[in-house]
Amino acid sequence: MCSTDSLDGPFGGSVTVGGLRRTLNFGDSSNGRGTTIMPRDVDPYAHNHHKVIQRAVASSINSKNLKPKLGKRNYRTISDVPTRVLDAPDVLDDYYLNLISWSKDNVLAVALGPSVYLWDASTEEITHVLTVPGEQSYISSVSWCTIPGSTKYLAIGTSNKTIQLWDAETVRKVRNLGEHRGRVSSLTWNDSKKWLTSGSRDSIIFQHDVRCSDHVVAKYTGHAREVCGLSWDEEGHSLASGGNDNMLCIWDAAMSSRNSSSRSSQGSSLAISPRFTLRDHKAAVKALGWCPFKRGLLASGGGTADRSIKFWNTVSGKVTRSVNTGSQVCSLVWSNRTRELCSAHGYSENQLIVWDYVTMTRMQELKSHVGRVLNMEMSPNGSTVASIGADDTLRFWDVFRPPPKSRRRYKS
Repeated sequence: MCSTDSLDGPFGGSVTVGGLRRTLNFGDSSNGRGTTIMPRDVDPYAHNHHKVIQRAVASSINSKNLKPKLGKRNYRTISDVPTRVLDAPDVLDDYYLNLISWSKDNVLAVALGPSVYLWDASTEEITHVLTVPGEQSYISSVSWCTIPGSTKYLAIGTSNKTIQLWDAETVRKVRNLGEHRGRVSSLTWNDSKKWLTSGSRDSIIFQHDVRCSDHVVAKYTGHAREVCGLSWDEEGHSLASGGNDNMLCIWDAAMSSRNSSSRSSQGSSLAISPRFTLRDHKAAVKALGWCPFKRGLLASGGGTADRSIKFWNTVSGKVTRSVNTGSQVCSLVWSNRTRELCSAHGYSENQLIVWDYVTMTRMQELKSHVGRVLNMEMSPNGSTVASIGADDTLRFWDVFRPPPKSRRRYKS
């Protein structure tokens, strides 16, 4: 049984490591060029990242908006120019990592090599959270808690096989979670169960109840290689996982709950197998997105040898549609407001694509990045997406912003 009587706060076991807060330079973006995420005592020109940003933004401004064939549907205008570009040095160009997460409180967590920074989109304040020690150590994943009342907590996966849980308001570490035998490359939260889900290079998925000292609720075994993508559906009933074994797995939360109730008598969690093991992709599966307006519909994207977005009926385990994108698919986000899908790509186009879901027509292509787009996140208001690329930049796009309301004119 889980007892939280002696634990401090909603996530238990508070570990004080010292409140480290450091203010970072944030340059003026009024000139249209990239601003900088970097310590005050570092010369930004020593990194030469400003040249990358200048080239990328100039390329964006000179490009033309994509004009799709309209047919019978009305397509809105989407700008292909980023609204903001931040310099993000030391981004790890590793397809299997998940390096950004946007909180419900409008704070973007960014992993840059061994360090994690927070960018408050409301105040533009930048905070350094931690730098993991060790010359070969790095941050491999970040994920904000989405549980109501606990959204200030950030889970951080490391190359050292551990997960750190941080309170972003006080910039203090709450606790360590250590069960994996490889780097923790993917993290997500289940709101209804109040679980943190982790995936690793060891091919294992763990469910953690971080309120408990004995935090492992369940162990999922089904992948043969690194688990690089994780996503719960909105209800918290089904988990999708993607791996470097080219497999997509669908799991039932109900199995974890039954396992959790029985583990106290057995002393350890039992291994759980997936409901579906889907092998239609021909490369690693990292990009995952549950449709917010159609229950049970999942989109998944494949790596360089696959390049497709597939849509799944997760009740039957069948593919309902497959689209060849022409590039490695790195990330997917849905818009409930516009009923559209945005995909982020690596080799060879290094772009974002906005799709009309009904026809899967390319509404716009965003080609500002000059390196592959590693990850993408949507803002809490659903209007903006942030993308981080191997070109050491973080870019913001107003792809789902609603059109301005027209003014009514009344006859006098």
